[in-house]
Amino acid sequence: MMIYTGAETLQADGKVFTLLGAFENTNVSHSLLAGGLIGFLSALLMVLRQGLPIGDIVQTLFAGARSMFGALLILMFAWTIGGVIGDMATGAYLSSLIQGNLPVQVLPAVLFLLAAVMAFSTGTSWGTFGIMLPIAGDMAAAADISLMLPMLSAVLAGAVFGDHCSPISDTTILSSTGARCNHIDHVITQLPYALAVAFISCIGYLILGAVGSVFIALVASLCVFCLVCIYFSWLSRRPGRLC
Repeated sequence: MMIYTGAETLQADGKVFTLLGAFENTNVSHSLLAGGLIGFLSALLMVLRQGLPIGDIVQTLFAGARSMFGALLILMFAWTIGGVIGDMATGAYLSSLIQGNLPVQVLPAVLFLLAAVMAFSTGTSWGTFGIMLPIAGDMAAAADISLMLPMLSAVLAGAVFGDHCSPISDTTILSSTGARCNHIDHVITQLPYALAVAFISCIGYLILGAVGSVFIALVASLCVFCLVCIYFSWLSRRPGRLC
């Protein structure tokens, strides 16, 4: 369906069909809706072919829909909050605070942290990409062109980290729902692991900005990663500690 809707868009614009062009111009919402309906109808057809009682099928359908109702409510409120934050231009305001006010060496780490905060607050990594990537590119071009890729990668990594941990992110909400886990419990229990990786990544970006070497930054991050693992291993063996 993604290819089909993309091909329709290309045809309407008078462009030649290519696979990459179809994916670039696809209508994701319609494709997901059509894919979900086709999957649902296919599953329903297989159940009907087994000869199960219609009453049991209908009862199961309602039970499945009822189990998703809580997730739909959380998503609706999360999208509402995200829309309000987007209308307030919170991301653009936060990013404007760092332009021209910080040393070049710390920019990758600061962009990583800022993208993480934005994605965590808004619950969307793609929205953070759209705001922060052009800003990071302009800052790198004005400050040090050699930091272009590190600063762009810092935005991508920070946004994914923040979105992964955000309680109003659709991925977090659907993950907890799919695992039949309490939503807040899912958010809290994954935070130590995500924060540990974010801490290591932030140190790597600081070293990268200071020395300008990707190899040294990766080696340093690996060393810090080993130290963090050793620390958690020691922590888990302490009396009275549960891991």
